[in-house]
Amino acid sequence: MPHVGLPNLREKMTKQLASTAPAEPPRVVALVYDGLCTFEFGIVSEVIGLHRPELGQDLYRFSSVAVENEPIRAAGGLNVTATGARQDLRRADIVVVPGWRGKDAPVPPAISEEIRRAHERGARLLSVCSGVFVLAASGVLAGRRATTHWRYASALSQAYPDVPVEADRLYVEDGAIISSAGSSAGIDACLHIVREDYGAKVANSVARRLVMHAHRQGGQAQFIEQPLPKAGNEHRLSVMMDEVRGDLAQTYSIGSMARLAGMSPRTFQRRFLGFTGVPAMQWLAQERVAQACELLETTDLSADSVSLSVGLGNSETLRYHFRKSLGVSPLEYRKRFSA
Repeated sequence: MPHVGLPNLREKMTKQLASTAPAEPPRVVALVYDGLCTFEFGIVSEVIGLHRPELGQDLYRFSSVAVENEPIRAAGGLNVTATGARQDLRRADIVVVPGWRGKDAPVPPAISEEIRRAHERGARLLSVCSGVFVLAASGVLAGRRATTHWRYASALSQAYPDVPVEADRLYVEDGAIISSAGSSAGIDACLHIVREDYGAKVANSVARRLVMHAHRQGGQAQFIEQPLPKAGNEHRLSVMMDEVRGDLAQTYSIGSMARLAGMSPRTFQRRFLGFTGVPAMQWLAQERVAQACELLETTDLSADSVSLSVGLGNSETLRYHFRKSLGVSPLEYRKRFSA
């Protein structure tokens, strides 16, 4: 395969963006308020609001809006001034709620009213971390699935029993509302929005600029406090995981992966769970689905060929894992995300 130089790659990316871009970049407004979580706001600004010269145009028209009139003091001792006005919020295509100032902090009626207005006129809503409490207090989450930081999941369920909380998810999309888990999971949710609006190649380009994977597999369980594995174990497990990722077409079992890690099967299962937060065979299935996603996005391989390439055997097995993990068939995924 010939080497693709940077100028050619940039030209191809610009053409891809032109073929998938909306007529006008969607308007995105991030709410700012006293006690603003600066990291969560920064995530949205970085993924959604950053200028994209490598793509030939900006993806979104981004601004911040304050509903409250009082001075805004953000976390870290910063004073914040919003760049937009209330009318920007009322015509936004996407409204983002960064981390709220506290899970027990009341949400001002003015903010709740603006959230309801946006939802009623069809705007997409995105919450990051504890920002989901603002959506819930506004009433737009009733009967809708949602997630938040694992430390707040129980509090969210207790305060809003009509909201089905999926505590193990990095982000959840239910209709036009997306909620994400703690802090960095907001990046995953923002990249999901970019992927929906512009396709996989553009989202992958944004992810590369962030120096992160476009698709992050697994849920929050891997981040909940657990005993640390003994020194050296994590290195052996990491080496084994890299080796398996490099040749997913092979047949693997607990025994074969344990041998690659130089452990007994019983020890391997216990330490793998402690290291990753998920059982080894579940991790293997996630890796196979992730690689299948990439092949469906970037190649014309048939479903059977993709399934064989990632070690799932046939298209029926591939379809089962896609339905279980992503809620769509491989064909639906390809139609939605391929270039």
